[in-house]
Amino acid sequence: MKHRIVVLGAGYAGAFAAGNLARRLSPDDTEITVVNAAPDFVERMRLHQLAVGRDLKSRKLADVFAGTGVRLCLARVTGIDPERRTVAVTGEDGGELTYDTLLYALGSSVAHHGVPGAAEYAFDVTGRSSALRLRERLTDLGEGGTVLVVGEGLTGIETATEFAESRPDLSVALAARGELGAWLSPKARRHLRRAFDRLGVTVHEHTGIEAVEPTRVIAADGASIPADVTVWAAGFAVHPIAAAGGLEVAETGQIVVDRTMRSISHPDVYAAGDSAYAIGENGRPLPMSCASAGFTNMQATAAIIARLTGTEVPATGLKYYGNHISLGRRDAIFQMVDEDVRSKSWYLGGRTAAWLKSGVLKGAGWGVAHPTFGMPKRRRRLATAPDRAGVKAAA
Repeated sequence: MKHRIVVLGAGYAGAFAAGNLARRLSPDDTEITVVNAAPDFVERMRLHQLAVGRDLKSRKLADVFAGTGVRLCLARVTGIDPERRTVAVTGEDGGELTYDTLLYALGSSVAHHGVPGAAEYAFDVTGRSSALRLRERLTDLGEGGTVLVVGEGLTGIETATEFAESRPDLSVALAARGELGAWLSPKARRHLRRAFDRLGVTVHEHTGIEAVEPTRVIAADGASIPADVTVWAAGFAVHPIAAAGGLEVAETGQIVVDRTMRSISHPDVYAAGDSAYAIGENGRPLPMSCASAGFTNMQATAAIIARLTGTEVPATGLKYYGNHISLGRRDAIFQMVDEDVRSKSWYLGGRTAAWLKSGVLKGAGWGVAHPTFGMPKRRRRLATAPDRAGVKAAA
């Protein structure tokens, strides 16, 4: 019997992981299934561009995995039972899947933090459908319309600047709970403020949002801020499926994993991307980000392959190097951080940083579109039958 590997989610972490597993494991021994609700790969880092009207290249997952041996299951995950090693799914390929090894990479969605009206009236750019909904609303918004982005993190900054550059006919503002770019180095912070001034983005600093209404938001101090469109970019949340299934999770709902991305409660389960509560080399949890998705999926796949083939599990780097922030199409900031995730004095900004960010985005998209690039002529066989049957017994 082949060893059944099921990968939940085909975002940056899941798609890369599935391709890596198919590239390195022999199809004579393994059966790899990827479960994803949507038929297309979603470039989440570009969804703010999609929302404001840019057409992104569509990549069908069926085409991505064609000829790789990976089976694509178009379905939505509704539950997992790690004791029975099954996954319940519904949709085009609904039913129940049985696994020997599970890689959980379902990612995250928008977190409204219980703010009244946020779920009902605010838009977000955490998924393709929500970005397209926002795109339709922005298309209908005439000259002088007001857009408020809530959240001063990477998503909020990139969304506000992209909207302001692409739609100069709109009045774009950003609400920040603290100081804009407070986590950047002084020089990078000045660069950020110059970009906001150049693009005409109004900043409401030290402004927590207590309620969202159809045409305005209410700040913590009671002030009313006009907003024909409110874009919520104030954090991410993971789906409660992992916790409901009995996996050990952190307060965030993320799956608690060891250094190899293996669940500390269920050794047949691995996690990668935003779903994983992974501790980096600095002793702190890795942030939810595309960079973290890359580190964790590489470690998870390396561990799965090593344990299945009876070799030593390698340790991949789990270090967060910095933030790369787009400021529209022609400007960006690349801010390096130290071991304590504090910004270093050095940063790169302007067109060069924008060119590098564009290269990162294109490289990520190309990597997903070519999951088995560089496939070895002879892929690795699994260990002997007793070892294969009891992978969870391997340390």
